[in-house]
Amino acid sequence: MSDGWTAGNANEDAAGTRGWLVGHFIDPSQGVRSSKDVEVKWANHPAGDKRPEWTSDDQRTTLVMLVSGEFHIEVSGGSKTMSRQGDYVMWGPGIDHSWEALADSVVLTVRWPSAT
Repeated sequence: MSDGWTAGNANEDAAGTRGWLVGHFIDPSQGVRSSKDVEVKWANHPAGDKRPEWTSDDQRTTLVMLVSGEFHIEVSGGSKTMSRQGDYVMWGPGIDHSWEALADSVVLTVRWPSAT
């Protein structure tokens, strides 16, 4: 890490924060990774991994993008199975969601703003 910029590996750097690489919960000593504006998560999900319970957030917008694998997301009012690199699901505040990895999957999640 240097003044104003950083480089690393998401798998390694986010291992202690359940995959979250950027957000308000990152120690300010980590420099630009500590942000109140946005949260970024790099997640490796083995096939069958799931969050069956519905989760809601009344404050943030969320984008989940498939890097590899096959990943299913249920949202209030619909669902989407992502199977091609770059497939994504995005929702705004107040939308409930749950998910399941249908195959070993890597997903990138971006949420904003970073809730405190």
